[in-house]
Amino acid sequence: MKVELTHPIFKQISKIAAQKNTEAFVIGGYVRDIFLNRKSKDIDVVVLDDAIAFAKAFADSLPGKKDVAYFKNFGTAMVKTNEWEVEFVGARKESYTRDSRKPVVEPGTIVDDQNRRDFTINALALNLEEKHFGELVDPFGGLNDLENKIIRTPLNPDITFSDDPLRMMRAIRFATQLNFTIHDETLKSIKQNKDRIHIISFERISEELNKIILAPVPSVGFKLLYNTGLLQLIFSELSAMHGVDTIDGKAHKDNFYHTLQVLDNICTETDDLWLRWSALLHDIAKPLTKKYLNNEGWTFHGHEDKGSRMISKIFRKLKLPLNEKMKFVEKMVYLHHRPKALAEDGVTDSAIRRLIVDAGDDIDGLFILCRADMTSRNETKLEKYRHNLKQVELMVADVAERDTLRNWQPPITGEEIMEYFQIGPSREVGLIKHEIRESILEGRIKNDYAEAHQLMIETGKKLGLKK
Repeated sequence: MKVELTHPIFKQISKIAAQKNTEAFVIGGYVRDIFLNRKSKDIDVVVLDDAIAFAKAFADSLPGKKDVAYFKNFGTAMVKTNEWEVEFVGARKESYTRDSRKPVVEPGTIVDDQNRRDFTINALALNLEEKHFGELVDPFGGLNDLENKIIRTPLNPDITFSDDPLRMMRAIRFATQLNFTIHDETLKSIKQNKDRIHIISFERISEELNKIILAPVPSVGFKLLYNTGLLQLIFSELSAMHGVDTIDGKAHKDNFYHTLQVLDNICTETDDLWLRWSALLHDIAKPLTKKYLNNEGWTFHGHEDKGSRMISKIFRKLKLPLNEKMKFVEKMVYLHHRPKALAEDGVTDSAIRRLIVDAGDDIDGLFILCRADMTSRNETKLEKYRHNLKQVELMVADVAERDTLRNWQPPITGEEIMEYFQIGPSREVGLIKHEIRESILEGRIKNDYAEAHQLMIETGKKLGLKK
């Protein structure tokens, strides 16, 4: 079959191939996305020639501004325009050693190049040679797999996954993103080769995890990761949440599947990666805080605090950013139960003020997480909780506006306290700041500089300080 390639960029590549008396093919994700009716700006071109020289000729032929990067060690080149990113690589075949996913590379044919691809749907190629322009090269039935929504390796999956174990993560990621099914033999091979994942860096693993988390229904991917045994190897803290214990006929819910439901729920409201990570990690400490008490049943007291303190270790292990993004997830995990507790136990202005101040600019994200955390099968109970949470949200908006607490900063700084009393950093400074903060949150004084300043003076006198 032929595919219509209408953009002039493909004719230009074809023209250069003719000038160099060689062949060129569009391959991989761009071709796959044509058949999936998905737009893509990334084009991979395989040439049966020197890819760097080909890319240079292509770049020189383009009008206007373009960026060109040459990677001589890999024999590849990237040409970027305002509209496209075109990567050129020479057709090659690969062989691997047992302890590395970095192959030994040598020149090859287009078939050799397709053999080394991860999945049949990514091995599709379109010929750009003038006489065969737009003809599909599909030696592994990739088009049929696309139509049947199947992820399958071109060669023996044991070879494919042993050579490059990251492909196991990619299989699950594609199945999740595209809502495809992994072929039985391919899935079986992932289970058999799961231990090979240890040669992959956590940077690469986390790239795939992030893409799974950003999928429309990420629970699909995490269930596959668990069922294949990969999750237990790369993210044991999450897999530890799986399972149900029963004592005296009383069982707790499966926190693993609850967490995945929360993650799916939050995806209907936000595409923010770190809010989605917060959903995935909000109950991460439940296995460590789980207790059975005769008068209460199963409890997870303190899981918010312990979970928040686990985040930095998890982020370090997974090579995720240790900056404000991690701090945001820590905050969300620490606070995720607070609005729910207020909704269930009753609300005071003081409790609302503390929530506003502690959540700060992330209060809206916190309520998104709380709504996602509602997973009860009891519809009456669910509706009651939604109603109560909405009341808490309305009170937050009212108190924040009335007391000007949104993005709250203390009206009196430590520097002002030290300057007024002519003292250095000390215990007294901390006590005065604490008294001002508590008085504002408890409603004893307004969130006002003048009242806070007066309280500073009075508290300083009680502590024996003099101006």
